[in-house]
Amino acid sequence: MNPKWDKPKSKISASRKLSLKMLLLTRACEDLEKEKLEREEEKVRYLGEKLPPLQLSGLSLDELQKLCKQLHEKIDVVDEERYDCEHKVVKHNKDIHELKLKVQDLGGKFKKPALRKVRVSADEMMRALLGSKHKGSMDLRANLKSVKKEDVKQDKVLTSEVGDWRKNVEAMSGMEGRKKMFDTGGGAQ
Repeated sequence: MNPKWDKPKSKISASRKLSLKMLLLTRACEDLEKEKLEREEEKVRYLGEKLPPLQLSGLSLDELQKLCKQLHEKIDVVDEERYDCEHKVVKHNKDIHELKLKVQDLGGKFKKPALRKVRVSADEMMRALLGSKHKGSMDLRANLKSVKKEDVKQDKVLTSEVGDWRKNVEAMSGMEGRKKMFDTGGGAQ
């Protein structure tokens, strides 16, 4: 047994570890509660600064109309700010996505997903490309050249007639062979 590979035994007992975990969890829950309360207080304080309580009692019609116009102006300003913030968030998200793609390209570790093999007939392919415009069926085998078995047999006979090349060379050698070549060539023309 190698002492390097053995795990060192913990100096803290299991019950002590459990109690420490429980203390940490309770502390974390308390901190979350405090953060929620602080956020609520901050929200109330901010709304108190931005929106003072309305005094509607005892106002004339003209004063109410002015107040409504002021509130509409404030709403427009807030909507513009919200739109600007949303636009910035969208722009930053696009930038982040583009930078992630650049990092992947530079790292070279981007793996293309494996493509599935799909069997599609010519008719299905044309329907997918042209949609409902595709009418009739396309039989690709109809356009193929048909080969007769007799033509194949004749080709084999012609190649077998050639025979041994040494016999042809001996027959065509010398002046007699050349004369035969010219006689056969001249007769054909």
